[in-house]
Amino acid sequence: MAAVRKAVPLRLVGLASLRAVSTSTMGALPKQVKIVEVGPRDGLQNEKNIVPTPVKVKLIHMLSEAGLPVIEATSFVSPKWVPQMADHAEVLKSIQRFPGISYPVLTPNLRGFQTAVASGAREVSIFGAASELFTKKNINCSIEESFQHFDSILKAAQADGILVRGYVSCVLGCPYEGKISPAKVAEMGVSVVDSSVAGLGGCPYARGASGNLATEDLVYMLAGLGIHTGVNLQKLLEAGTFICQALNRKTSSKVAQATCKL
Repeated sequence: MAAVRKAVPLRLVGLASLRAVSTSTMGALPKQVKIVEVGPRDGLQNEKNIVPTPVKVKLIHMLSEAGLPVIEATSFVSPKWVPQMADHAEVLKSIQRFPGISYPVLTPNLRGFQTAVASGAREVSIFGAASELFTKKNINCSIEESFQHFDSILKAAQADGILVRGYVSCVLGCPYEGKISPAKVAEMGVSVVDSSVAGLGGCPYARGASGNLATEDLVYMLAGLGIHTGVNLQKLLEAGTFICQALNRKTSSKVAQATCKL
């Protein structure tokens, strides 16, 4: 049977706000946090220059060696809308799957799901948003209509024995609507966090979006709080350096920047 995993991508949290965690809340923090690395997909999807498939595959392998438990490998969307992901089938077939690591792929609709499964996907991700306007801009439908799309994918996944991971965007704010009412989302007990190596990516359609939380910064912060992630920070930094050199750009990770200065 398909298993739906609820996770919240915390993409708008800055290091400054993280320092404000008071000692009174420390007891409520989880002992362990699962990090979902979205760099190979969300991090690269809006790069102007097409990233060669071997570079994407090597990045995934380096992230695997760093011990990240979940790595979103690619997206099965129409190349017309996201040309960067046109090699999705080749990427999925080329990666070496490390034991104990999941490699979900994003499937925005039933057609994408079917293509992903035919290409060897064992787990897929579906995405919604807490913002009506973002949902309309991003996938051209309402929140309610997006649930209907999810239903068809969930039924197909259940029939094929494919795991499904669901997550919600814009839980802390929307570049179109602004503040999101807390009543729309659940923030209690969150222990699965999405982040992107080197802070790459963010929605290509949302002007003014702050981008993704850098995985290096997240790992560093959690380690400082005594929260286990199982991620090797040094290997993660190496993966960030590799992809930034390949893209000819600077990292957005504060930890990586500080390491370079040292």
